[in-house]
This record gives sequence, C-alpha cells and structure tokens, in this order.
Amino acid sequence: MSEPAPTVCDVTIIGAGLAGKAAALHLAKAGLRVICIEPADANRQPVGESLDWSAPDLLKALGLPMEHLVNEQMATWKRHVTIQMRDGCSEHYVPSAWLAGPPFHVELRTLHVDRVRLDQELLKLAMNQGVTLVRDKVVRVERQDKDKDKKVSAVHTAGGSRISSPWFIDASGIGSSVLAREFNLPAIEFGPVKVGVWSYFPVADPVEGTTLYMDPKPSEYLDWIWEIPIKPDTVSVGLVTTGAAMKARREAGDSVEDVFREQLMKFPRFESLLRESAGIRMNVTSANVTSYRCRVHLAVAGPNWLLAGEAASMVDPITANGVTAALRHAAEASSLILKFNKRGEIPLRDRTCYSSRILQLAKFFNGGIEKIVYEPPVRTRIGMGTSGTVYTSPAWSMNVVYARLKPRGIFSTLLFGSLLAVFRASAWTLYRACSWLRPS
Repeated sequence: MSEPAPTVCDVTIIGAGLAGKAAALHLAKAGLRVICIEPADANRQPVGESLDWSAPDLLKALGLPMEHLVNEQMATWKRHVTIQMRDGCSEHYVPSAWLAGPPFHVELRTLHVDRVRLDQELLKLAMNQGVTLVRDKVVRVERQDKDKDKKVSAVHTAGGSRISSPWFIDASGIGSSVLAREFNLPAIEFGPVKVGVWSYFPVADPVEGTTLYMDPKPSEYLDWIWEIPIKPDTVSVGLVTTGAAMKARREAGDSVEDVFREQLMKFPRFESLLRESAGIRMNVTSANVTSYRCRVHLAVAGPNWLLAGEAASMVDPITANGVTAALRHAAEASSLILKFNKRGEIPLRDRTCYSSRILQLAKFFNGGIEKIVYEPPVRTRIGMGTSGTVYTSPAWSMNVVYARLKPRGIFSTLLFGSLLAVFRASAWTLYRACSWLRPS
C-alpha cells in the first residue's frame, strides 16, 4: 500500500522524464524539497540514444561522468557520425582535432546511451537526494488569480491530492505540456508529423559511432534509418518517416512492422543482420512506435513556473540534440529557481531570456535540418554528403559556443541569438537559391 502523497514542498515537477529527473536532482542537491509527479502507467518510450558533444558535461554535472556510464555498460563511446547511402557512398563527420586545444578544450568523444538504464540511474540519484516521486497524474492547475495572475499555486491529481509549492517545473513531455495547455501558450511547428519505429538487435562488433542510412529521392521528403550501439552487444535500429507516408502504407494494408522491415532490407547491413540474428523477427514484430511533430513554445516561463524538456521544445532526433536540450533546460530552470527563491518570483527580464534561448535554439536546429537536409532542394543541388556538412558544421560550432559562453543575461542571450540568426538566414538563403536553380 503506497503512502499518501505529500501536499507541500518547495518545488513541484510535473513529469519524471529526463528533464524532470535532472531538474529534481539539481534542486534537491541544493537543499530544496522536491516532489516529482509521474503517472504509474506512464507510457514513455525513451529515445535520444545518440548524444551530441555537449551532453557529457551536462551529465557529469549530475554525477554521471562518461567513464562511469561506459564502465557500467549504460553507454558506449561515440567518436563520429556516418551517413551511409544506399548506392554505397558514405560521408563521415568527426570533430576537428583543433577543438580539443585552447581556447575551446572540447572533449572529442561523446556517447551513445541506453536510455532505459540512464533514466533508472538518474531516478536513483534523485531519490537518494530526497526527491519524492508521486505516482499520479496532474489533472488540474490552480492559479492564485485565474483572471489576472499567471502564477501557479497548486496542482490537483487524479488520485485526489492537492500539491502546492512556491515553484513549478513542467517537464511532462510533448504529449502533455500541462502548463502550456493551461496558459494557451502559442507554438511554432517545424516540418510534418513524423513517425519513429525502432527496435533492438544483438550484434558482435558495433562501431564507436552513429550511422544514419539514407536513400534520398530527388523530389521527396527524406526518410532515414539510424543504427546506434547502446551496449557492446546491442544496437538500436530505427526508421523515421512522415506520418502521411505511414498512413498511406497502413491504408494500403501494410503493418508498421512491414514498413520497418521493408526499409531495413534496402541496405545490405540490415539484410545480413535480419538473416543472421536469431529471433530477430520477433524484435521487429514488437517494434516501438511513436509519432511527433517538432515544435517550440514562444514563452516557456512565468512568474513561478518554467517549462523544460519536450514540454518546452521538441528537437528533431536526427540532430542528436534532444538529450542536450532536456539537460540544459533542467540546469537553467533549476538555476533560476535557486537564484530567485527568496524573492519568490522570476523577474520578467530573466524569464524572457530563458524563453528566448530555448526558442532560438529550437528554431536553429529544427529550421536548419528541415531546410538543408529533409527538404529536397538543397540536398538535391549540392548532394546529401555536402548538405550534411553544411548543417553539421554550424550545429557543432553553436553547441561549443553555447557551452563556453553560457548565456544567461540579456547581453549574452542577445549575442548568442544574433549568431543563431545569421546561420538561420544563411540556411534560408541557400534553400531559396537551390529552390530557384532546381531544374523543373
């Protein structure tokens, strides 16, 4: 029999996904009483297994250095990214060696992670710090003055609890976004609805890198397949396609698993994997499925609440930036609460800066990948490999700049936003030029 939920704390976190657990851990380490609310039957299908080069420092700040994750077989090393085309051509992306030297001192390794194991480890760390996990669902938000004030005073759960606190973080994910719905926060969407289908396969010799398999058609939106070694003997393999394409195949009588298997069979790597791995057909038949649309809310902070993780913005998984975004949001939201805890309210300037950073980064990553890689004009004109380079170079650079600049105030936030705006304008110009030059 479970204990009754506490009703008062310092911070209430809605959602115990990656961002929620990370924020809870930061705040509990600082001595605050934290309640994290997560439904007992939460159907989370954690993805984001291939990390970019900014994630390791964020994990280290939570007490999870890279060496520990690898030694405990929660992660494998990722030293490069490879794009593999169906015609046999490939392109390799490796961080330049000079980034390891001064003044950048960038770690040239990053990780692939077993997200289930990582989430379990983060939950254990958070609860060891005194975080209370309440297995329930938030069904109503209570405001101090519903007509005039955007300050939250409490949340009500399906189990009948009323949990109040001075501070709230919504990390409920893209499907819930509790506070975004409560305050009708506007959002920008990027690209079409997409469907992700994935499963896990035993392998003998995984490489220390992520491989993306592509068979781009000159006039079609891009589908792609990932292969990510999450353990020494296990790879995650998944397909991303549009919701419209999947719907058409389903209406034609194909199952999701049929589509998944057919796409894998286009590449020799998976043809042999499917043939050689015992029981692999069962893995494909029981594939995980999720649908999503990348988007970002225009305002993700109020006087005493903040959005974090996918509740704030959904970054396209091809960018490998989702885990970094969630951990950054968690760290910055926690920092704002700690900074203004005695004041009891985040000043307009600071919450505007927080919202701006999340908005600008989401527009940069999602807008760039849509224009340069997913949509056909640029990649058809300059080639898939070159398109990858055109996108990857500024993406890695901006992550490095963000990690070193650590924008928090008005000036640094504006400066970083201006740099992102230059790259977005360049991507838009390239897209328009390639669209105009493309043969009819």
